[in-house]
Amino acid sequence: MLIRPRRNRVNEVIRSMVRETYLGPEQLIAPLFVIDGKNQNIPIHSMPGQSRLSIDLMIREARELFDHGIKTVALFPAINESLKTPDARESYNPDGLNARAISELKNAIPEMMIMGDVALDPYSSEGHDGLVNPKTGEILNDESVEILVKQALCEARAGVDIIGPSDMMDGRVNQIREALDDEGFKNTLIMSYSAKYASAYYGPFRDALDSAPKKGDKKTYQMDYANANEALREAALDEAEGADILMVKPGLPYLDVIYRLKQSFTLPIAAYNVSGEYAMVKAAVERGWLDNDKVIIETLTSFRRAGADIILTYFAKEAAQILNK
Repeated sequence: MLIRPRRNRVNEVIRSMVRETYLGPEQLIAPLFVIDGKNQNIPIHSMPGQSRLSIDLMIREARELFDHGIKTVALFPAINESLKTPDARESYNPDGLNARAISELKNAIPEMMIMGDVALDPYSSEGHDGLVNPKTGEILNDESVEILVKQALCEARAGVDIIGPSDMMDGRVNQIREALDDEGFKNTLIMSYSAKYASAYYGPFRDALDSAPKKGDKKTYQMDYANANEALREAALDEAEGADILMVKPGLPYLDVIYRLKQSFTLPIAAYNVSGEYAMVKAAVERGWLDNDKVIIETLTSFRRAGADIILTYFAKEAAQILNK
């Protein structure tokens, strides 16, 4: 045989030399769940190894992440149920948990990039990403965007570096971009959840934030998981409206969508390795069915191979420790 592909796999030196996909800690974003109080660490049972952390412990965790090479965190506040209202006004409270967490983290670790979530479900008594018409149950798009803009500005004033609109309301990227620019936040990035699917993989995340819808589902604004062409349309709109980075969420069941976006756009592509994907791996590892470290690196490499430039993942700290060995 003249052609023997195995020659390029004969040892680690040649395998490393011809490897097509690189995975490094600098490509990872670590999501962190924040709660009020001091010295609070409340484990999330459906996400082994993950916890709700008070701001002081969240900052300590962020320092560890930074030391491991993770330079960006995404903050998700779990607020007291008594603060949730139909109009989600706590989402833009400058003295609220979210704004305080951003400000205190930025003051403690100025070099750390902070991504802020923009959606109403953590603050809404209805558990939806947008405002709900109390008579019809309809998710109100334009009225929701007005609140989302206020939330984005609140986060920017607190010191956030990246705005992450995860709500899937039409036109919100354009309105947020204009509002940020008008207030002088021209260098604040927008990482848009462009192709966010109505997925069953979000369950543990909703446990973490107690943010499940009280009625109905999110299928009128999050995407149908059977559609891929629609993702291209959503991404094109976000690009035209001023997004700096386009995201696909969830990750593993949508590697094809990540690939298609990477082939179609020049903007960086992000993937969210979501809570359900994390929980499945951890459950199998606990039963001895999978090798934790090997599966983590293989999973994250699959996102990179599909075209993701950035990966939001609850495996971030573990992955960085493995990669740094």
